[in-house]
Amino acid sequence: MEVFSYIISLGASVMMPILFTIIGVCIGLKFGKALKSGLYVGVGFVGLGIVTALLTNNFGDPLTRISEIYNLQLGVFDMGWPAAAAVAYNTAVGALIIPICLGVNFLMLITKTTRTVNIDLWNYWHFAFIGAVAYFVMDESLVWGYFAAIICYIITLVMADMTADGFQKYYDNLDGISIPQPFCQSFVPFALLINKLLDMIPGFSKLDIDAEGLKRKFGVLGEPLVLGVIVGMIIGIAAQMDVKKILFLGVTMGAVMELIPRITKLFIDGLMPISEKTKEVVNKKFNGKKVNIGMSPALVIGHPTTLVVSLLLIPIAILLAVVLPGNQFLPLASLAGMFYLFPMVLPITKGNVVKTFIVGLVALAIGLYFVTDMAPDFTKAAASVYAATGDAAAKIPEGFEGGALDFASSLLGWVIYKLTCYIKYVGPAVLVVITIAMMILNRRNIIRDEKAAAEALAENKKQD
Repeated sequence: MEVFSYIISLGASVMMPILFTIIGVCIGLKFGKALKSGLYVGVGFVGLGIVTALLTNNFGDPLTRISEIYNLQLGVFDMGWPAAAAVAYNTAVGALIIPICLGVNFLMLITKTTRTVNIDLWNYWHFAFIGAVAYFVMDESLVWGYFAAIICYIITLVMADMTADGFQKYYDNLDGISIPQPFCQSFVPFALLINKLLDMIPGFSKLDIDAEGLKRKFGVLGEPLVLGVIVGMIIGIAAQMDVKKILFLGVTMGAVMELIPRITKLFIDGLMPISEKTKEVVNKKFNGKKVNIGMSPALVIGHPTTLVVSLLLIPIAILLAVVLPGNQFLPLASLAGMFYLFPMVLPITKGNVVKTFIVGLVALAIGLYFVTDMAPDFTKAAASVYAATGDAAAKIPEGFEGGALDFASSLLGWVIYKLTCYIKYVGPAVLVVITIAMMILNRRNIIRDEKAAAEALAENKKQD
């Protein structure tokens, strides 16, 4: 536990280069190439950290001023993802989450209930987070903590398999990649349902505008860079800043929109050699059967549609928080993570800006209630972690409860949390039944695909 806790405490920018270098060497990459790949991933996380800091450091005060000017008195303080990660990893559940989940992944591979090898190790904090909250709610029970975390992990792996084909077809040069990140996968049900409903509306197909179409329709105003400048300036005006600050906020938001795609290229440059070698090794071990490599959604958050829709939803998220009855959560720090809502939505909406925006709007509105509902237990977990470790990320301001948009706002996280912690015996039983059913369905799909591939291979040999 101490070893894993120490490695995790290094943070993603240091932890991931070390882990990916080790993984690269173990699977047969030369040390130099493995080290370079790991460092690219680490630099990518540093870059994302810088961009996140650009948003939180420069827009934190204006957004706070907006809440004061317009008297937005909401009782749940936005802690951001660092607090959620601190709660996740600074507990008994988080300390061993990586080896336990890797063990579960291996068992699912050999039983053909998944075809994803999840090497997105940093984002294991999502599983640790839901497990940590359950751990504290259930009187520090490791059994219930690991139950919630493992259920979340299994469901996520199955969903990664089920969405892999669509993901690979939509995004270029990512064959053999899946996204086993539960926050992203949580929005797939919203996207499927809303996309279907919108397709039933007569004439809606005429609004089929992707990011490139937006540029053609609105010219330079459709560019994510320019949209970023405009939205940044609008926030400055709403915060009643002076002209100098308004212009600075505009350029800063524009910089975020321009830098994210460049940073995601670093992840691709770092992860692809590991991915290709892993596929080679896994194919040998599994006799050429299809296996997907689970990667971070950071690979694709630089997509133009993701940037445009995230940008439009940032001010709207604040408005929603104010007007929705019963909501107590005002998203501020968490807004930097808005980009991660869409990686698995775009393959379903085919990058349609209007559809993607509506999916994001609905998911965000419901997600605010999830955060509000989970806030008392999130606060309990964060207070316990702060008392034990002194980690400043977990400190909640006096007079507030704590919350975070990251994963606490997701359908998957909230459902597992409620069924595990508040519907005794029946809730966990329902989760077990759902999880087993998904595993069986996925196994049938995998066996069917393997049989079809084997028949096609036999037919090709016969023709030769």
